[in-house]
Amino acid sequence: MSKSIAIDGPAGAGKSTIAKIVAKKLEFIYVDTGAMYRAMALYMLKNNISAQDATGISATCESADITIKYENGEQVVYLNGENVNGMIRTEEVGNMASASSVNGDVRRKLVELQQKLAAETSVVMDGRDIGTVVLPNADLKVFLTASSKVRAERRYKELVAKGETCDINKIEADIIDRDHRDMTREISPLKQADDAILLDSSDMGIEEVADKIIELYNSKA
Repeated sequence: MSKSIAIDGPAGAGKSTIAKIVAKKLEFIYVDTGAMYRAMALYMLKNNISAQDATGISATCESADITIKYENGEQVVYLNGENVNGMIRTEEVGNMASASSVNGDVRRKLVELQQKLAAETSVVMDGRDIGTVVLPNADLKVFLTASSKVRAERRYKELVAKGETCDINKIEADIIDRDHRDMTREISPLKQADDAILLDSSDMGIEEVADKIIELYNSKA
């Protein structure tokens, strides 16, 4: 019988990094839902659809085929047959994903795929509404957060490591803006599920957070 762990939280809280480690240690499949939304956002950008064009987003998402495959132990996201792993991590795609993910048609299409994956195999899934919408019956729900300052510092270091020039104050302002958008959107807003455990990673290391989540899972198993 498949098991599931849902990790929700705001942008930059470290959800993806932590979820990958937890999945590997438990030998579960890691499902990066954010990558699926980013692939959809990339598709919108490729088709010159504006973030404000709700009708265009609804119509365009119908022709997007987004699948996840595991190759050599790594998740590969395919958009209409093309491996887009190297294209979906830009700031432009991230901002478009936040804007387009409020669209009901986009969410319905992707939630269906996410639930199908969870029904077939044991998964660790992270996002904004996993515990509340996608996997309401998950075996463990965690709401992972960190202060906007800490999240901005993490993102700044990531970008600098890639050789990009960036402004840490603008990064924090974008994070605060995205938090507000995610928490106030009409469809599936970012919120902590009633039965989720709050975990603040501001003063914790990556491995420390992952081990804590595994400890929580084992205590429920």
